[in-house]
Amino acid sequence: MMSGMFAPGLALIAMLLPIASALAQTSQEVVVQRAGSQKPSIGAAQNFTGAVRVDGRFQGSAPARVSGGTVSFEPGARTAWHTHPLGQTLIVTAGTGLVQHWGGTIQEIRLGDVVWIPPGVKHWHGAAPATGMTHIAISEAQEGKTVDWLEHVSDEQYRR
Repeated sequence: MMSGMFAPGLALIAMLLPIASALAQTSQEVVVQRAGSQKPSIGAAQNFTGAVRVDGRFQGSAPARVSGGTVSFEPGARTAWHTHPLGQTLIVTAGTGLVQHWGGTIQEIRLGDVVWIPPGVKHWHGAAPATGMTHIAISEAQEGKTVDWLEHVSDEQYRR
């Protein structure tokens, strides 16, 4: 029973070990990217609804294909519908958010939750209506592409 409680954390560790190994093979030095060393960017209006900020972007060096960043959503802000060719992991670091796959129910996500979105699954994620949310988003590139952006999530879809 107790081993199931640690499964999401162990799955994340298992996912990150090959990344660390790949990075170690391409560089002889450890690289530290200092907090605040990158200018944050604003989420593009064609991909987001509401106020969204992207910080701490990272990109693995070949042969690694992992990338990600920290994404902060103001209350009510959200992504457009989208898919990832190799899936996506979200780690909620603050606030309360929502996530939904096409045809599924909206699920609440909170601090410490780890969300796995399988490859090719149409979905969206963002903040709850009254509370902001921040998550770390991790994806892998397939043929140089990590995301396929689709249509915006309507207010009606968001409120269900």
